[in-house]
Amino acid sequence: MTVVGLTGDEAVAYAVKQSKVDVVAAYPITPQTIIVERFSKYVADGEVQTEYVCVESEHSALSACVGASLTGARVFTASSSQGLALMHEMLYIASGLRCPIVMGVANRALSAPINIHGDHSDMMGSRDSGWVQIYVENSQEAYDWTLQAFKLAEHGDVQLPVSVNLDGFILSHLLEGVDVLEDGAVSEFLRLRKPLFTLDPDKPITVGALCLPDYYFEFKRQQVEAMQKVPKVLASLNKEYREVTGREYGVLETFGMEDAEAAILCLGSTAGTARAVAQKLRGEGKKVGVIKLWLYRPFPVEDIIEATRRVKALAVLDKAVSFGAPYGAVCSDVVSALHTVSERPRVFNVIYGLGGRDIEPSDVEFIFGEALKTAEAGVVKEPVMFLGVRE
Repeated sequence: MTVVGLTGDEAVAYAVKQSKVDVVAAYPITPQTIIVERFSKYVADGEVQTEYVCVESEHSALSACVGASLTGARVFTASSSQGLALMHEMLYIASGLRCPIVMGVANRALSAPINIHGDHSDMMGSRDSGWVQIYVENSQEAYDWTLQAFKLAEHGDVQLPVSVNLDGFILSHLLEGVDVLEDGAVSEFLRLRKPLFTLDPDKPITVGALCLPDYYFEFKRQQVEAMQKVPKVLASLNKEYREVTGREYGVLETFGMEDAEAAILCLGSTAGTARAVAQKLRGEGKKVGVIKLWLYRPFPVEDIIEATRRVKALAVLDKAVSFGAPYGAVCSDVVSALHTVSERPRVFNVIYGLGGRDIEPSDVEFIFGEALKTAEAGVVKEPVMFLGVRE
């Protein structure tokens, strides 16, 4: 392996370059633009043999990706925020037609008011569109997960689109040292796509036809079954990737959970801050821990139950708000996952970072403090906390 200085966006583009992608169709939007801008340079310089399709909108970008994927091509796109919202119709088409497209999402707040900074509003708004969702902590993970995403999406038991999510600006524009594989090692890990079915004029099939109450339900059930197979497939390819790189991946990662009484569960770059604060507090004798979710869809219910079985209080961090719901999206899923467990932790929700507002180590320490108080009292004082809101 070679260490290369890459931003999160550049790390995604580099991984796509090594993945021998046949078609990229995309439209620029901050803070995702660098992904497709960098990849377009690879195309222009002749470093890849990819068909790069310039389109007039994100809706058109994903439409082109769907068509290309159905012909058997390996396909990639990228987006953010309003661009992802404009794709919304096509997200369901891509998953419903079982197109193993990979999309890099530099997560950004949704308008209005207009905001270009990072939170998880965009992909959380599409969490039930049938896409596998992965969230990364740093540029290294953005690179590693993009390579693994293609293999996961194209696996015969899955055949679903996958989004690799990285926090806008915090990761998309942050330069880090990334251990990249040699091209040959990537080719060995990620072989050429072998589609189950393809659109071929010489062997015509019908795709996306009208489907009324007689069979629509069965199609949706098949998507559910494919999602259920993701964890097993992911465990296998994570093991294979570890053998190549020495880097350990899974559905989640924990720190200090072996004896934690209070813990934080979060997605993305916040996990690094939470882990650093937890390490400091553990040095002071406080039993705290961190759960970082890599895989958000499908939601890893059994893994969450196992990770939290010793903890007394759990603060679930949501970098998005679900208007009118009792909790944010991640917390709602955690509460649903734990509701059958008799000895479950006391759970409370922390809404934070909307519109890119920073979360400081002192904020995380405050959350741990509230979780420790909850663990001691055995009662949740404030079910939903809006962290850092100006009065």
